[in-house]
Amino acid sequence: MYIQTDRQTAHDNYKLLIGSIVPRPIAFVTSVDEAGIVNAAPFSFFNIVNDDPPMVMFSCVRKAGGEMKHTPRNIAANKEFVVHIVDEDNIAAVNHTSINAPGGISELELAGLTAVPGQAVKVPRVQECKIAMECRLVQLVELGHCDMVIGEVLGFHVEDELIHNGRIDIGKLKPVSRLAGASYAAIGRTFELDRPQYES
Repeated sequence: MYIQTDRQTAHDNYKLLIGSIVPRPIAFVTSVDEAGIVNAAPFSFFNIVNDDPPMVMFSCVRKAGGEMKHTPRNIAANKEFVVHIVDEDNIAAVNHTSINAPGGISELELAGLTAVPGQAVKVPRVQECKIAMECRLVQLVELGHCDMVIGEVLGFHVEDELIHNGRIDIGKLKPVSRLAGASYAAIGRTFELDRPQYES
């Protein structure tokens, strides 16, 4: 079948997007509001966008009335944030931070997570996460229904046991990815494919 996007609702298109583009990595983002309260929320519109300098992006759907959510609003104001990688050991707590808490309430506290001071940024990272990336805002792009945040990674916090020859041990990280609805996925079967070499 062929489904024309402008002939169905935005929600119907959303369901096709999140059901087709899977699995999606999850960015667990901390930011700080004007009162110094730590905001924390997970986002599954997330990926790498550059390696030199290292940059990541995540996109945040706006509230029903078109209002920007706390995370991009905080980042627009103070230009800093921290992105954490979600894993099997912290997914339950991270999921709890997706609660619709009012402004001025820290989702970290509601989820029982621990804030640790950042080094290159004023935004704290989360102790229970094995990987955290301290970021400085590069660009905030308003996309109508979403706000896309691009940040330069200033530094990585990585648990020692995860690093082997400069690479991340995926088996020890145990990352969790997002599917559709309330579904998540863990890493299953992995395999390798060498890139082909062109020979003239």
